[in-house]
Amino acid sequence: MTERLLPIIVGGVPQEGRGGPLASTDPADGTTVATVAAASAQDVDLAAERAAAAQADPAWQRMLPHVRARLLARTADLIEARHEELALLQSRDNGKPITETRALVASAAGTFRYVAAVLESSDERLTVPRGPYLTLSVHEPIGVVGAITPWNSPIASDAQKLAPALAGGNAVLLKPAGWAPLVSLKVGEILLEAGFPPGLVSVLPGPGGTVGQRIVDHPAVGHVSFTGGTSTGRGLAESAARKLMTTSLELGGKSPTIVFDDADLDLAVNGVLYGIFSSQGQSCIAGSRLFVQRAVFEEVVATLAGRADALRVGHPRDERTQMGPLITARHRASVEDYIALGRSEGGEVVAGGTRPEEPELSAGTYLRPTVITGVGNDARVAQEEIFGPVLVAIPFDDETDLIAQANDTVYGLAAGVWTRDFPKAWRTARALQAGQVWINTYKQLSVATPFGGFKDSGSTREKGADAIRAYQRQKSIYVDTGGRPIPWAD
Repeated sequence: MTERLLPIIVGGVPQEGRGGPLASTDPADGTTVATVAAASAQDVDLAAERAAAAQADPAWQRMLPHVRARLLARTADLIEARHEELALLQSRDNGKPITETRALVASAAGTFRYVAAVLESSDERLTVPRGPYLTLSVHEPIGVVGAITPWNSPIASDAQKLAPALAGGNAVLLKPAGWAPLVSLKVGEILLEAGFPPGLVSVLPGPGGTVGQRIVDHPAVGHVSFTGGTSTGRGLAESAARKLMTTSLELGGKSPTIVFDDADLDLAVNGVLYGIFSSQGQSCIAGSRLFVQRAVFEEVVATLAGRADALRVGHPRDERTQMGPLITARHRASVEDYIALGRSEGGEVVAGGTRPEEPELSAGTYLRPTVITGVGNDARVAQEEIFGPVLVAIPFDDETDLIAQANDTVYGLAAGVWTRDFPKAWRTARALQAGQVWINTYKQLSVATPFGGFKDSGSTREKGADAIRAYQRQKSIYVDTGGRPIPWAD
């Protein structure tokens, strides 16, 4: 009996993709969750054609913002109504603990609701005239935009791109990661159910080298928003530059977390553990480099190591689990290679570094939370993004030494600071080259607050009140109020 392949969504139409079978595997036990008929470059072309036609339809073009906002709010309602179904699907798709995927589903609903509110309340602007004319600045849709999202938090990443792009009046070609496409396809179905005109939304899972690249290269696509690795993002930006096309890039990170000797150490240890080991360390903002002031370094590292070893590594659908499996066996092997590299660079593994021994976990891609000491900030394990549950702990002496080390990286996405001294926290936060800095906390995110990176961590910002503007073009309009001919022609 031939296995049934799940359809993709091409210009609002569920249909079998022409890119061959694409299996979604549950990292908890290696079983196949579902097999998708992946998209091909030809499917991208068809989706772009349908998208351009749908976006140009007067019914969508002339839809008033408050009516468009209702569609976004209805999408939020539908996501909330299917909360447990979506959370379970994402957990099976990428191995995240169910408690975390529930939070991500809630975040996605909140994003659609927030963007709907922003759209309802957005105003265009009268600019100050410098002559006998009225001047206005207005924003219009780009047209067809691409949204390329990662496998680690697909539903939240999808919402952060889909909601503002649709609010801005565009059609969207969404390409989820091949490793975890299922929840994105469900989001596409929900958008159609919410009432968005057919053709505006496509969900095109498939290989990045064919599907993602064709989205970037297609002449109808006027903007691409990408979240993923820095090397891929750099290549995407080069392709976009040849078209003179705008991009939004949220890329990798090697974020420093900093514990001063006057910090509340229990608060700091809790924050550091959450910052690196939640999501199995598979997070662009993971706090993977730990700098601890030398006076408390041994105490903090010993406490961290003990607490890391006590974290509950288990099945992602177990409510007690704190760390689930890594996304694939290949990715786990890459993380294990970095642990071996850390040892070869002179590091000592003081926690974890091995796979769990419980027989019930042997079929999954699990790895224990790992803490490495004894290497400097110039070590490869301290400089390269591992994207796994590996923390490198490094001592520092004073603020000057700390800032020099923390900023000595090609990345600049996030940072965390623990201290009881607010002026020092403020000085440090301002001196760090990072797009997000948390003080006495970590990984707390708000859709109302802009998010993005510096340096090789990307460009532009997502979220916040201006999120819709990234998916629009600005136009200036002059209206004569003088009623006199321009004298030059007399």
